[in-house]
Amino acid sequence: MAKNMQPVLKRCKKLGLSPAVLGYSKTETHRNQKQFRRKQSEYATQLNEKQKVKFIYGVLEKQFRAYYEKAARKQGVTGELLLQELERRLDNVAFRMGFANTRREARQLVSHGHFMVNGQRVNIPSYQIKPGDVVSVCEKSRSTTKFKTLVEEQGKKATPKWMEKAADSFEAKIVAMPAREDIDYEVAEHLIVELYSK
Repeated sequence: MAKNMQPVLKRCKKLGLSPAVLGYSKTETHRNQKQFRRKQSEYATQLNEKQKVKFIYGVLEKQFRAYYEKAARKQGVTGELLLQELERRLDNVAFRMGFANTRREARQLVSHGHFMVNGQRVNIPSYQIKPGDVVSVCEKSRSTTKFKTLVEEQGKKATPKWMEKAADSFEAKIVAMPAREDIDYEVAEHLIVELYSK
């Protein structure tokens, strides 16, 4: 499986993104604070938005393109549908539930089989969650110190409106599709659509 091995803080700085969006506690980098005033072309701006979203969700080009094509076939605003497809990934849902500090960590936990969907163990990070699904931590994993610590810390994290979860619970129910206002970072998704529709 292909993997993006670029340093997170360096990549965040290049994309103009706060590391806090990805779940990292460090808010900014202080190295090389030179400001270059070169104007970006239209293509560079569009590409930058696409790279930002790909980096946040940890998907590579082929998979991202497939999500875009799936969103383009549906009725509605393509950019919003694309973000909805990415939000519904199981690794992102695990991160949003508060069972991982970062999406990368959530991806690893899902791959190791720590999560169940509707009582069935799922180890595919790109598994698409639907409204009505119940995502939970496996019984065996609940006793580990990792998950016990995360459950204690969950009170600080707010879960999105599209999932129902009790404060000290190891499971969450998906009650609706993620909406555009649930996206907690700045992105101009129309630029991604413009880039792909050329």
